Amino acid sequence: MNKFITAFIAHAPDAEVSKHRCQIETGIYQLFVQLVRTQQEALEVARKLVEEDGVQSIILCPGFTYKDVAEIQAVVEGKAAICMSHSDPPGSKITAAVMERVGWFRK
Repeated sequence: MNKFITAFIAHAPDAEVSKHRCQIETGIYQLFVQLVRTQQEALEVARKLVEEDGVQSIILCPGFTYKDVAEIQAVVEGKAAICMSHSDPPGSKITAAVMERVGWFRK
């Protein structure tokens, strides 16, 4: 198979790893999307995606800290690029307000 295989991993306080995931695929691109509740889950998912699914690049939501990113880089052992998603300050305020409104931080 000759595809670019990537994954997007995001935190959600009510995520269930076995349930909250999907995959989208074209002829040359394959994208895995996985929600996780904890950093430990993120580490396990990242390792599995690289080792079992051949993921070459992992994009992380803005909720990951630099320490989290370093731990994920270590667990994939240089076999996949680790990319961080960021928002500009106005966008971060908008996102935080919505997350607060839906109860994100109470979980």
